[in-house]
Amino acid sequence: MSEIKGIYAASVSIFNKNLTLNVEKTINHAENLIKQGCHGVVFFGSTGQAQLISMSEKIQLINKLIESSYQNTFIIGTGLNSIGDTINLMSISRSLGFKKYLIMPPAYYKYKDEDVINYYTEIIQKIDDCKIILYNFEKLCGYKFTVNCVEKLVQKFPQQIIGLKDSSYNLYENLKIKNFSILPGSENKLLKGLELGCTGIISATCNVTAHLARNVFENYQNGNKQVWNEKLCKVRNIFDNYNLISSLHSFLSEKDNDYKNLLPPLSLLDDNNKIELINKLNEIDFKIESTRII
Repeated sequence: MSEIKGIYAASVSIFNKNLTLNVEKTINHAENLIKQGCHGVVFFGSTGQAQLISMSEKIQLINKLIESSYQNTFIIGTGLNSIGDTINLMSISRSLGFKKYLIMPPAYYKYKDEDVINYYTEIIQKIDDCKIILYNFEKLCGYKFTVNCVEKLVQKFPQQIIGLKDSSYNLYENLKIKNFSILPGSENKLLKGLELGCTGIISATCNVTAHLARNVFENYQNGNKQVWNEKLCKVRNIFDNYNLISSLHSFLSEKDNDYKNLLPPLSLLDDNNKIELINKLNEIDFKIESTRII
């Protein structure tokens, strides 16, 4: 049985005015997403500004996660280029009981499939008691997983390589591995993905669409008529017109000013784009109140 199934948010990180990580609010935000309908959340993915957050702050948050009643639903993104730092963060997380990790290959350098296999091999040789979700996002790291590479990794490490987040969208239609979780990175791919055998999604915009995405997922599982998918996709399409981190924080700042704090070089939408975003969402009757706890 696939281990990662359902609606997962690539959770945002919340910062104080001095740009330090607000650990309590970041965790509370993630917990609220689960209350709204997510099956789980990913901390320190690309949406969570992982590459910009210090290792020490990541460790501070992970140490607090063990106090959450939702800790079994959490996935830790490493968001690190250094393999040594990745292994260190995983080691600390494992000591606290966390096993599931979302890991993207390093950015900047050019490499091939065999190099990627070697990268994950080095990690698993050091931390073998882990469950890894491969993160396929060529736009961010410069490498795009192939079917062959994923198949080889799963064959080599069937207990550790348990799934894949597909944000490049070259795999979710073609990859067929038994008991392997495949989760596209967009609500637009949720229903089609489920029909193809995918197990759910891991999406940035689930920070605001958790309840809609969960309804689509449950209707599919129960064989019910889809009445929410059109609106879900419309919301995603509107956010896709802007930088996702900027637009999500701009939208969420309507209910809490702390969402306005982003780590440079990231920034909020300018006033015109923010007004345009909110007006477009209003036109489809999607307001900040839609993100309340239900």
